[in-house]
Formats: sequence, C-alpha cells, structure tokens
Amino acid sequence: MRELNLNDVTKAVKSLAIDACYNLNDDVLNCIKCYKDKETSELGKSVLEKIIENDELAKRDSLPMCQDTGVAVVFVEIGNQVIFNGNIEDAINQGIREAYTEGYLRKSVVSHPFNRINTIDNTPAIIHYKITEGESVKITVAPKGGGSENVSLVKMLIPADGIEGVKKLVLDTVFNAGGKPCPPIIIGLGIGGNLEKSALLAKEALMRDIDDENKDPILNKLEKELLSEVNKLGIGPMGFGGNTTALAVKINSYPCHIASLPVAINIQCHASRHKSIIL
Repeated sequence: MRELNLNDVTKAVKSLAIDACYNLNDDVLNCIKCYKDKETSELGKSVLEKIIENDELAKRDSLPMCQDTGVAVVFVEIGNQVIFNGNIEDAINQGIREAYTEGYLRKSVVSHPFNRINTIDNTPAIIHYKITEGESVKITVAPKGGGSENVSLVKMLIPADGIEGVKKLVLDTVFNAGGKPCPPIIIGLGIGGNLEKSALLAKEALMRDIDDENKDPILNKLEKELLSEVNKLGIGPMGFGGNTTALAVKINSYPCHIASLPVAINIQCHASRHKSIIL
C-alpha cells in the first residue's frame, strides 16, 4: 500500500484550478484557430479572432480567460493500493479555497439555493470519485461556468425515439440556447444509464481531448453528424451568426433499462477549462 500525503493533494488541486482558469488547453485553442480560418461570416471571424487574442493574453499575463471562473468540478481516480493520511475531501476543498483566493478567481458559489449567501471561497467543490487499480491518484479540476451550465439538461426519452430523437433533442437545445452559452461550444452527451448516470457521463465527455475519435462506431458517426448539423444552425460565434457554433460533440454511453433512453446534454463554452495530474 502507498500512503499519499494530503498536503500534496491540496497543492495539486490549487495549481490545477489556477492553471485551468488561466491557460486554455492547446488542443482547444488550435481548434478555435482552425475554425476561424473556415468561418464564412466576417463578424463571426472577427469574434473568433477576439476570443483567440483574449485566450493568448490570459496565458501570457497569468489572468483568468473569463470573469466567470465557475464552480469547481473535481474528478478523482483513486488507485486501490492508495491510503490517505486524513480526509481527502477536506484536502480538495482546501486546494480550491487557496486557488480562488490567491489566484484572484471569482467566487461564484452560494451556500444555499434560496438564501444565496456567497461562501466567499468558492467551496464546496463538486467531487466525483472513482476507484481504479494501482498506487496512483489522478485528479482533474474542471471549473464550469454558469452560462453554459444553465442551458444544459437531462431528458428521459423512450427507446422508440432512437437516434433521431436524440438528434432532435440536441439540435433543439442548442438552437434555443442561442448565444447564451458563449459559442463556439463543446457539447458533451451522456446517453444511457439512468437520470444521474447520464448527467455524469455528459460531464465526463467534456474532459475528452477535442480531437480524439470515439471508438464506438455508432457514437463516432453520431458525433460527426451532430457537429455538422449544429454548425448549420447559423448561431455562430457568441451568437452573432456564422458556421462556427460548436467545436466538437463528445458522446459517452452506458447500458440502460429496456424501457429508458436517458440523454444528458452538458454544454461547455469556448473556455473549455480542465487540467489533470497524476500523483
């Protein structure tokens, strides 16, 4: 067994949270640049140029790329040969607390859905745990902004709706969202499982590399078809029109009940923030 010092967890979470808010992953930034060259709308092209300039300035000057530095979502994959010298959840929240205070990141978390009192340090984080094999711990910190999260949804379709029903749901959701989620967006889909599993699948889909290929041939085809159809909606960068509404569609699936077809749509803005480390 390997004992992991939770001070290392706190330091890692702090570093990942700041890094995620300051530095857009290269795969996403390069994808935006590629779409800028293909954008047919002059206004849309100009908006993409401003997004690229903003992201490069944020990286150069160590500043948040967006004022909404989000709710901290943390994925923790714990090897079954690892033990901790304390409470890992406390260690993670301490890392978020330090990152949002010392990194000058906006504190957006309120303590109750109705009294709306700010917690002042952006805790508690939303933490998802998974047990894996081995002696390592993988931590992913993904600050998730409110604008894109607010237009996400979970819908319980029925099996008869099939792929065409899923397509319609996605296209309707993106069209109705318009410019609210700050396009170009990345669309994470979770299909199958049950209500809560589909939502987690969709969030996890947003952690995939933007240029990866789905190994499931059915889902691979659906990802490409949906991306093409979403980009024909004409919403464009920041909702100003054009053929760059989405950068990617990522789908994760899971077995489900014979009577159900759960579908979760988690929309991510162009500031697709997530960073990982293995301890």
